[in-house]
Amino acid sequence: MSLDKYIEKRKFDQTPEPKGVVNKENARRFVIQRHKASKLHYDLRLEMDGVLKSWAVPKGPSMNASDKRLAIMTEDHPVGYLNFHGTIPKGNYGAGVMTIWDEGNYNVLLSEIGNDPVQQLEKGDLKIEFFGKKIKGTFALVHTKRGDKGNQWLLIKKKDEYSTDLEYDSEIFIENNNVKSSESYRALDIQSFVKPMLASPAKKIFKDPEWVFELKWDGYRVLSNLFQNNVELYSRNGISYNEKFASIAKELKNIPHDCILDGEIVIIDKEGKNDFQKLQNYDDTIENLNLKYYVFDLLHLNGMDTIALTLLERKSLLPELLNDLKNVFYCDHIQGMGPTLYNRALDAGMEGVIAKKADSKYSPGYRSENWLKIKNSTTEEALICGYTDSVGGDTLFGSLILGQYNEEDLKYIGNCGSGFSVTEQKELLAKFQKITIDESPFKEKINLKGRKPHWVKPFLVCEVKFSEKTKNGILRHPVYKGIRQDKNVEEIVPQPIKEKKSFASNPSTLLDVNGISVPISNLEKVYWPEMGYTKYDLIDYYLNISDFILPYLKDRPQNLHRHPNGINGESFYQKDNDQLPNWVETTKIHSESSQKNIEYLICQNQATLLYMANLGCIEINPWNSKINNLENPSYTVIDLDPSAENSFAEVIEVAQVAKEVLDLFKIEGYCKTSGSSGIHIYLPLDELYSYQEARDFTKLLCYYIQERLPKLTSMERAVKNRKGKIYLDYLQNRRGQTLASVYCVRPKVGATVSTPISWNELKKGLQLEDFTIKTVPKRLEKIGDIFQGVLGQGINIENALGTISEK
Repeated sequence: MSLDKYIEKRKFDQTPEPKGVVNKENARRFVIQRHKASKLHYDLRLEMDGVLKSWAVPKGPSMNASDKRLAIMTEDHPVGYLNFHGTIPKGNYGAGVMTIWDEGNYNVLLSEIGNDPVQQLEKGDLKIEFFGKKIKGTFALVHTKRGDKGNQWLLIKKKDEYSTDLEYDSEIFIENNNVKSSESYRALDIQSFVKPMLASPAKKIFKDPEWVFELKWDGYRVLSNLFQNNVELYSRNGISYNEKFASIAKELKNIPHDCILDGEIVIIDKEGKNDFQKLQNYDDTIENLNLKYYVFDLLHLNGMDTIALTLLERKSLLPELLNDLKNVFYCDHIQGMGPTLYNRALDAGMEGVIAKKADSKYSPGYRSENWLKIKNSTTEEALICGYTDSVGGDTLFGSLILGQYNEEDLKYIGNCGSGFSVTEQKELLAKFQKITIDESPFKEKINLKGRKPHWVKPFLVCEVKFSEKTKNGILRHPVYKGIRQDKNVEEIVPQPIKEKKSFASNPSTLLDVNGISVPISNLEKVYWPEMGYTKYDLIDYYLNISDFILPYLKDRPQNLHRHPNGINGESFYQKDNDQLPNWVETTKIHSESSQKNIEYLICQNQATLLYMANLGCIEINPWNSKINNLENPSYTVIDLDPSAENSFAEVIEVAQVAKEVLDLFKIEGYCKTSGSSGIHIYLPLDELYSYQEARDFTKLLCYYIQERLPKLTSMERAVKNRKGKIYLDYLQNRRGQTLASVYCVRPKVGATVSTPISWNELKKGLQLEDFTIKTVPKRLEKIGDIFQGVLGQGINIENALGTISEK
């Protein structure tokens, strides 16, 4: 690693940049700098062997897994650059303003050549996990082997819990209070159109005190710029609405302030419901309909941008601004109680609600996950790609041919033959005449079942309501709602649909799970004969609790314990998995005992979880450590394993004493039923200690427990030597050893589940049979995940030992 090129290019008496000194004190640190030089770009720098390996990323990093951002490798930089920000004067190399956009630590993930960063760099394939404020999760830096200098790489986000499918622009995240520079940033121009912040689709309503919930109006998104008594109304894509909604523009002139408002214009019918179709055909000059403008945000007020304020701070300014206006209203909200407002909205015939993070800033032009739209009715925007002739000749045309973009390809999503009036058909035909084309806009051949098509350029956006989607993305029973002039063509992509919590028990089928077709078979096969529970019940359980169990499975190798014929049939363990679907992630780990690499399955998502259940994996058995740090477990476990002679009441007694010992050491533990006959007590480690260190400490705790209950507990590994006592098993804490995961089902009579319990619940009367595949989903809905501390901050073993030594 050399800094010679860096030093050659700089005059340190003229630039504030740090001098070139190799320093290994900042291992595994990274920084991403926004560099406003001759061309704006971002610089990614990774610490390796005392220097910063550096890449210029012209478009900046992206959290969208489909983006492949070009990264040009540049000269190594000194580690002092981790904190550098300021202006490089003109006449110097890289002249311009440099600010710190993000910073933090990173890990190099395990690959077939190991996890040494220098070796992966030399191979041209770096697998990295970032722990920044803006950039998080797994990335790949891949050398393309192209370019005159051979310095072209690609920076690619991998799909994980942090990735997004939404458009990502690094410039959106430039905020004055986060930028370490004197550079000033352009303010909003109150006399120009400002792109609105957009909401992301969400699948289900939720309750959270840190979020507020607003009614979701079915109308036109409208931004209003008020400046020196002039009013300009804009659609969300910049079309002027001054003429169409002249009455609203006129009323807004009564506001004696310069401001930018954001809201929704709707038409309210006689029953108090908003009517989008009437709004679509609204003419302000001839119709006298109940037109309303509901304002929910404020971007600018009297010369000051307000987008850096929190949502609640911005909204608090609106009521006074909108006071005494007749048809312009403040869009109020309810805090925390999402389901309450959601149910009220549905009762009133509305689509649903908009959820917004209470402390969120306003990000113009960005589709943010701080704003979420939760709808009950299934509607979607589609592109009109053509129409068919009327079969009976009693209408002007038969049906609309609909499409959406899937990445760059236009995909057919079905035909819509209802919902439009004769007047609307005439208006549509008039529009079609101007955009007629001879060939189909679809690449693939479309089956229209003998109906004659007429093709048009896919320029018109319409909204349709439908009953459901097929696994191929075809809309069933779509009904036309109207043209959406306020939507852009490139936005018209498939939206996530609210998941159903069950599925038909066909003998063999494909279950569509977030776009992945998971093979499901033999759902009628009985897995628990005594209860009559089938494979269907197992898969349905994991489908419903997947959000709770997945955090404890992600990035952990799995030992598959398969029961293909239920709990009374023959079972077997499977580690090596070389014939899995390509969407199932795996990792290769070398086995000393077999002297080969074993390909372990990794359960990264709901689809893989259900795939495992379909294989007959009743219980789920993850490693205690993750693939990026296999040698350091996330937690250590005390397994209270009773002999046949012990009652569960005795197990509870031992667990209570274990709690006393943990209190003695001043450490917090978390307990769960094993789902079989024992109890597991987990201590969070946060990967701070090796398996050996964790096991030794756990062994010490077990000695303390046995000392208090010598007649009831044993440290003997051999069953015959335990003499009917409860085994204090600390040996579960070994590399490659697995334990039944929290929330997993056990292959036991009753379909019991390994379930977290509070220490207060751990008392006489507690029964393992209380926690089954039928009761646990309801329990989770009521109390949530009380085990999540296991994945949080780790205990300090040294402090704990010091506590004991003082007593």
